[in-house]
Amino acid sequence: MTIYHGSQSEISSPVFGLGKPYNDYGLGFYCTENTELAKEWACAVGKDGFANKYELNMEGLSVLYLNDKQYHILNWISILLENRTFNISEGISMRAKQYILEHFLPDYKTYDVIIGYRADDSYFSYASDFIENTLSLENLRTAMKLGKLGEQVVLISPKAFDALTFVGSVPASAKEYFEKYKDRDRKARSEYRELKKESNPEEGVYVMDIIRQKWENNDARLY
Repeated sequence: MTIYHGSQSEISSPVFGLGKPYNDYGLGFYCTENTELAKEWACAVGKDGFANKYELNMEGLSVLYLNDKQYHILNWISILLENRTFNISEGISMRAKQYILEHFLPDYKTYDVIIGYRADDSYFSYASDFIENTLSLENLRTAMKLGKLGEQVVLISPKAFDALTFVGSVPASAKEYFEKYKDRDRKARSEYRELKKESNPEEGVYVMDIIRQKWENNDARLY
């Protein structure tokens, strides 16, 4: 698999154990198969950067592909809840977090590589609204496709790091790619506002419905 890591610097030898532990899937090396997207991520703070290119030898690696049909949106939300910092108050949000972690969290730490949604700031707000019981499950699924932020490939084990070979890097100009980054986020947020405006709060399944009805991980309504 050819993957790219957007960064402000060239990274020829990624080191296992470095980075921020509160990213989407915990501590790991976050990449994408899309070179243009990597350039946007590289310039996300308005500075020039690089799309670092790697070849990942997938032979022998265990992969958790969260967009596979055996998984559902609450599996993704549960991993996000365990790793990202949510501003959760007592009440519905706290109960929702506890229930989702207890019932829908996959054993993701046993894998070498995770492939799934990227919780950019706009995506993160969708997850927050769902936890706060203000966004339905149906609209959450729709929202995840807004802005076309794509999938990320995350290396989370020493074995995965050992299977990585640096190919080179391509410069990314903030003048071009910071604007693309902002435009993508603005589009996602604008479409989300329209989605919420058109949604009917009396329709759909909300997180409190899932809790009251005691949904489990294999519930057919999640697929």
